[in-house]
Amino acid sequence: MFGWKGSARRTFFIALVLCGGATQSAWARFQVPPPCKNAFSVQQEQTEGAKVAAQVFKEMPVLPDSSPVSQYVRQLGEKLVAVTPGYRWPFNFHVVASDEINAFALPGGAMFVNLGAIRAAETESQLAGVMAHELSHVVMRHSTCNMTKQQSVGTWAALGQLGAAIALGNGALGSLATQGIGMAAGLGFLRMSRDYEKQADLLGAGILYDAGFDPRGLPQFFETIQAKYGEGGAQIFSDHPNPGNRMQYVTAEIATLPRKPNPTVTSAAFTRARDLAAKEKAYNAKEMQAGAWRQSGKYALVAGGPAQVIPASSPSQQGQGNVPSARLDKAALGLDDRTVFYNGRAFSISYPESWRKGEAQNGSVAFVPQNGASQAGIAYGAIVDGAKFQTPVANANDLTQATTAIAKQMSQQNEGMTVSGAISEMTVNGRPANAVELRGRSPLSNGGTTVPERDLLVTVTRPDGAVNYMVFVAPEADYALLKPLFNTMLQSFRVR
Repeated sequence: MFGWKGSARRTFFIALVLCGGATQSAWARFQVPPPCKNAFSVQQEQTEGAKVAAQVFKEMPVLPDSSPVSQYVRQLGEKLVAVTPGYRWPFNFHVVASDEINAFALPGGAMFVNLGAIRAAETESQLAGVMAHELSHVVMRHSTCNMTKQQSVGTWAALGQLGAAIALGNGALGSLATQGIGMAAGLGFLRMSRDYEKQADLLGAGILYDAGFDPRGLPQFFETIQAKYGEGGAQIFSDHPNPGNRMQYVTAEIATLPRKPNPTVTSAAFTRARDLAAKEKAYNAKEMQAGAWRQSGKYALVAGGPAQVIPASSPSQQGQGNVPSARLDKAALGLDDRTVFYNGRAFSISYPESWRKGEAQNGSVAFVPQNGASQAGIAYGAIVDGAKFQTPVANANDLTQATTAIAKQMSQQNEGMTVSGAISEMTVNGRPANAVELRGRSPLSNGGTTVPERDLLVTVTRPDGAVNYMVFVAPEADYALLKPLFNTMLQSFRVR
């Protein structure tokens, strides 16, 4: 199967200027910085954030709100929200059955805490510290700032990326360079800079203090995880890089706060919830991608809803997060459509007018016919991306090595995929290029058995020493039918 999935992935965002401006907490030295320049309103943030939260429920095993672990996390979150400064975001709290030590909060206020984080916390103040840290990112609109900085083509492009992620499924927005962040794919805007991490630490410590918790729990959690796993051994450090001297500067901040007698370090409720979390099934990234949890009847499909079986597919949902159940007929493939041009930052290419387009923040683009993709991957279509190597690609031998490396990585990331045949040399609009076919397993199934897939990988040299590569995807039985269209798209391709 050609699994262009982030792991989760998939996704946008929003912004706003704090109503009435930033506020300085009376109890802490740390001052909330002025809001960043952004292109989104408060309402847009809440609306679009809710869309992504709904997609997380489809893509990840989220415990139902009735779960005792979920109830505990929600109650803990409400204690923190009660003292959180600034605009009153509609925060809500959920638990993901993931073994990765991580948590994330979406703009608009939806927070997801992994079972792995609950298990890793040694005290309630540590778990509350992680959650206060995430609340702080929302209060200071750090995701919004990230998205605004990453976008140079305006508000609608940012919203369009989110729409594409939801419409095409995570697979459509993946790339070889994309790594899972233990959440939903496409949430790269949640990766924070060290400056933003420090701000969230300082504000989070203040929130902990005001909620009656020992504020030292926040840096203690990060230090505990680092001591056990190292900075490269836990997912939380990928999304929350250590600003350096975390314990020192948070401790200095805490010293400015008036002493409180008997701050909460832990509680019996935390101990019970942690014990229950240890008994819950927690999935690793590979298991989550495989998706067997969908049929367990144990996980929520929507916020506030009971646990239920998520259907494998339905005609109205194909291409929007569920697994396509059947091959597309000839009319659905858009073979007779007129073609339209896509002009990207690094390349241009034509594609059928009826096909959907999904753009990732790194510049990669996916083109698929209606119902040709799902979160299980792309069944029909094309992906265009780029790759840079330590040594610039300057001749035919370099290009062959680059093509071999990309094909190898595709095979490693897509179980059952193999290279079929030798690499052949060609040109694409005068640029040296390579082509090689691969075979694997399609996201489509027939009677519960996956059907064979055939892919064409084409690499094209760039003047800067990098390469662009295209992957054309189809079930084996439909490859010959689509090959003329793939050739038309290939010959229209031009590097910029």
